Amino acid sequence: MSSQCPRGEQSQSPRHTEFFAGASATVPLLVGAAPFGIIFGTLAEPNGLSALGAIAMSLIVFAGASQFIALGLLAAGASIPIIIATTFIVNFRHILYSANLVAKVRHLPHHWRALMAFGLTDETFAAVNNRYQAQGNLQQAHWFYLGSFLAMYSNWVFCTYIGLTLGNIFPQMQNWGLDFAMSVTFLGMVVPYLKTRPMLVAVLVAAVLAVVSHDLPHKLGLLLSAFSGIAVGLSLMMLGNRNNKPQVSQ
Repeated sequence: MSSQCPRGEQSQSPRHTEFFAGASATVPLLVGAAPFGIIFGTLAEPNGLSALGAIAMSLIVFAGASQFIALGLLAAGASIPIIIATTFIVNFRHILYSANLVAKVRHLPHHWRALMAFGLTDETFAAVNNRYQAQGNLQQAHWFYLGSFLAMYSNWVFCTYIGLTLGNIFPQMQNWGLDFAMSVTFLGMVVPYLKTRPMLVAVLVAAVLAVVSHDLPHKLGLLLSAFSGIAVGLSLMMLGNRNNKPQVSQ
């Protein structure tokens, strides 16, 4: 007699396992991103962006904070070069994210790396970085990334559509305080990393500077606090490594 496993009991391929694990790991972060996308949808038409333009921006740009800033600058009559330059500054943190991931994706073909660059968000970076730090085979981890990216992408576009629809029913919906969910989500992303002194000090420095520089134009305070926190954290890590290096006896 030949023993065959029922089709339902057959194990999934590593690709499917990684893909669904990436989507599952990102689901809790969607709770914070969803109100953000809905608010963007409600603000689009009152600020001069058509419903089609809002959906197209979420499909093509896929960058929450930059879309809000671009929308505000568009409403203020800013020129296209100003909008591009400002959103570039706000998204500069993605260069830091990419620098952290580059060694782990260097083996992938160009089309995969291009897709991952497009899908890089704060939430996906948090989920994927945890995956890369975990033990195990990372050869298929880019499928984990894809699962996380598509979960965020579909959520963002869908919530933009919901916002456009609800914005016509509740014109003042942006004043409901729904953006508070994004702050809670970011806290949930940061807390697991507070295991070492350099990380703790880096977060404290970045948090204090973010509050102090909150009123700087074009979200420059975000860039200042991020760079300062990273600089302090790296300095403490390098100092700790230097102190822990064994002394060579002569």
